[in-house]
Amino acid sequence: MYQTDEKVSNIISGIRCFALDMDGTIYLGEQWIEGAREFLEAVRESGRTYVFLTNNSSKNPVVYVEKLARMGLFVNESQVITSGDATIYYIKKHYPGKKVFLLGNDMLKEQFKVEGIQLTDDTPDLVVTAFDTTLDYQKMCKVCDYVRAGLPYIATHPDYNCPTETGFIPDIGAIHAFIHASASRYPDHIIGKPNAEIVNYLVDRVGYGKDGIMMIGDRLYTDVAAGANNGLHSALVLSGEATLEDCDKSDVKPELIFDSVKDIIPYL
Repeated sequence: MYQTDEKVSNIISGIRCFALDMDGTIYLGEQWIEGAREFLEAVRESGRTYVFLTNNSSKNPVVYVEKLARMGLFVNESQVITSGDATIYYIKKHYPGKKVFLLGNDMLKEQFKVEGIQLTDDTPDLVVTAFDTTLDYQKMCKVCDYVRAGLPYIATHPDYNCPTETGFIPDIGAIHAFIHASASRYPDHIIGKPNAEIVNYLVDRVGYGKDGIMMIGDRLYTDVAAGANNGLHSALVLSGEATLEDCDKSDVKPELIFDSVKDIIPYL
């Protein structure tokens, strides 16, 4: 993709908030990607804002705030948005007062309870699946029973694998494949990137119109697609998963491509 300095400057000049993926975009594991800290500081100094937007619903914003603090960056919980947050927002809007069977970690269950969502293992009105790293066979049997019975079925995000420092581990998409094999259904609604629901929640949270927000990430099919398909500006960074060859082959096209977020600094 050919991009001129003028094109980059024109687009970046109108951005008020950067929505940033985390692993592969800002850090790898607990190591900063070169120039990422400087980029975040430059965003702040320019009078703009940033938020971290992650599909990982196995952790809550507090966990990410603590991780970033260990790495020397001090942010508050309002600057971290997870697919779990967006799912809670969606349920309160579309299923107020309904009882939920939640396939998820204890941290996410606590978030649901704090937000006033009633959880139950026995008499749910709807099923919500998240990235549950405490998964066991009993849970899988129960969720398949409820999905098979035809209850509304919502998922926090679509990712098949979660990146770790030692490779990939099965994520929620793999859980959905298991459920589909048994209950013959995929989720009715998936909230996280690249879907509209998490973008709508992002816009509500940050208080800027879509034309003032840029989604930046290292994955075409989640990060870039979230922006490109839902009216946000979008940029791909080549510091994580996707390559230029992937971009050439993909139907999802970012507006801008950078080697890393460090290369955005001169345009701020």
